[in-house]
Amino acid sequence: MARKITDLEIEEVVGNLLRTGVTISAAVVLIGAFIYLGRHWNMPADYRIFRGEPSDYRSLSAILHSAFKWHGRGFIQLGLVLLIATPVARVAFAIWGFAAEHDRMYTIFTVIVLVILLYSLLGSGSAF
Repeated sequence: MARKITDLEIEEVVGNLLRTGVTISAAVVLIGAFIYLGRHWNMPADYRIFRGEPSDYRSLSAILHSAFKWHGRGFIQLGLVLLIATPVARVAFAIWGFAAEHDRMYTIFTVIVLVILLYSLLGSGSAF
């Protein structure tokens, strides 16, 4: 017979998941910042005109391509994508946790939350 998972164990795993996700994303952003500042340290800043991100950094494939080429902006964007993915992974883990506890109602509600999150990120015309 399989061992029953306790709420405390699930809370510990969720806490570690969130901590690890935020730490990894912060490290990736920091690496990107060092790369970006190392290459552009002497460029003057012009804050009178707002310039958004170039289209090169608006899709996941372009972000990954840029990060693999060791572009600072690509690393920064990748870190932000990882930061956004952290709570989504937490919701996905919660589905597993509720299912392991045989809590059908919370499993269904959490699946609905995950579908809404994924739709807002992927299906609503966004770049990811």
